[in-house]
Amino acid sequence: MSGAAAATALPGRPAPTDAPAGDKVSAGRLIAFMAMVFGMFMAILDIQIVSASLRDIQAGLSASADEIPWVQTSYLIAEVIMIPLSGLLSRALSTRVIFTISAAGFTAMSVMCAFSTTIGEMIIWRALQGFIGGAMIPTVFATAFTVFPPSKRAMVSPLIGMVATLAPTIGPTIGGYLTDLFSWHWLFLVNVPPGIIVTVTVWRLVDFDKPDFSLLKRFDWIGFAAMAVFLGGLEYVLEEGPTKDWFQDHHVFIVFLFMSAACILFFWRAFTNPDPIVDLTAFSNRNFWAGCLNSFVLGIGLYGLTYLYPVYLGQVRGFSALMIGETMFVTGIVMFVAAPIVGRLSTKVDLRLMLICGLLLFALGTFQASFITKDWTFWELFVPQVLRGAALMMCMVPINNLSLGTMAPQHMKNASGLYNLTRNLGGAVGLAMINTLLNDRTDLHLQRLRDQVAWGRFRAEETLTQLGQAFQSLGSDADQAALKQLAAMVRREAYVMALGDVFFVLSVLFVATIVLVPIMRKPRPQPAGGGGAH
Repeated sequence: MSGAAAATALPGRPAPTDAPAGDKVSAGRLIAFMAMVFGMFMAILDIQIVSASLRDIQAGLSASADEIPWVQTSYLIAEVIMIPLSGLLSRALSTRVIFTISAAGFTAMSVMCAFSTTIGEMIIWRALQGFIGGAMIPTVFATAFTVFPPSKRAMVSPLIGMVATLAPTIGPTIGGYLTDLFSWHWLFLVNVPPGIIVTVTVWRLVDFDKPDFSLLKRFDWIGFAAMAVFLGGLEYVLEEGPTKDWFQDHHVFIVFLFMSAACILFFWRAFTNPDPIVDLTAFSNRNFWAGCLNSFVLGIGLYGLTYLYPVYLGQVRGFSALMIGETMFVTGIVMFVAAPIVGRLSTKVDLRLMLICGLLLFALGTFQASFITKDWTFWELFVPQVLRGAALMMCMVPINNLSLGTMAPQHMKNASGLYNLTRNLGGAVGLAMINTLLNDRTDLHLQRLRDQVAWGRFRAEETLTQLGQAFQSLGSDADQAALKQLAAMVRREAYVMALGDVFFVLSVLFVATIVLVPIMRKPRPQPAGGGGAH
């Protein structure tokens, strides 16, 4: 063990006024951690980087409309399985080995994705990319809270918080730029140079803990299979359910049945096996389970709004992927500015108060967006995006510290996997909820608006006449074209009204989440554990 990890304050002895040995972080350790953070950035970025360029990938691989969503779904399913598993693998193999394997495998799979020639190949490589690379995310969180002393958390926590929230936020922007400037292949090739650097740096510099290979001998294969079916099935149901009318689709229903059975088996193994694949005892910590619930809601805000704004700009405003990225970039800039400010505040203000302020900012931004119309563009969305960027940082940093700051170092790796899992599941549940709500509210508003454009309504007939005159060049088809145009206008208005309803529901959700904050206790600083405890 290094001296920084081993040095701790003696009980009952006051801390010296100058920087104690336990508070010093070597340059090599800091460089190693920054390399790990960048690896995590790549893994999270790849969740969203393809979202703005799916049509280009579809054309390049001659894929059908039903097949192309699996480029994203396969990655998400595989990643959500690896995240909770990473705690055990990190203890068994050590941080150095698991992160090196993860970074190297992620880079290799990026190359395979770029050179895919069929949609089947792409889905396989994307799944492997998500599974192997998924270990990087929780490993960084665990390292931040075990290797670095509490005095450094004002620097470390905002950094990982910014990366975890910024990567999916700017993913569509980067994807749009790469596809427009080069081709969709560069969505994956862009990972190769930094991936190699991260792999080499981590292998050479990381030495935070020692492996415990005995854990592999007691590996619970039944528990792992149950967890894979449970989490993978849950992700599939949440992804496919909204577009396929949930259990009306027999594939979704069958997967739900298998998922439910696997869920029961997984929890039975978790509570009865002496060496479970995932140790759930972390949830006995009040701060941890309340923080996970907050992280779940943060996932809804993070991934849900990253989805909603591009949907509006693309479908209603007709923006290109590049234009959407430029509009969305406001949130990223605000996060960069807010990160050091929030980090400084976290040492001076009660973290629970900061979290309440963050949730209120989230609610204020989505409430303002609930008044959205078909004419909103960059400047109308500017303030909601500024509020969202500030809210993400003011929520993420306190939730990280409140949830993981009270965990014992020997439980940190396992807790980090569970904590990151809740954020990803929050995003999946949020997207399913948003799409279902959008569909239902669009149908409701469509029915109401149709009553307003029925024959005999003066305004409707006047609009139809004006449209008919605009289509006079079509001759006998002018009336039909006018009717189609009016129907499209009605559907667009219904969709925009539904978007406003979704934003309002999110506002209520963020305000309601505030009741979880008083449950959490103010964390008492834990000594740096060096990551060596198993």
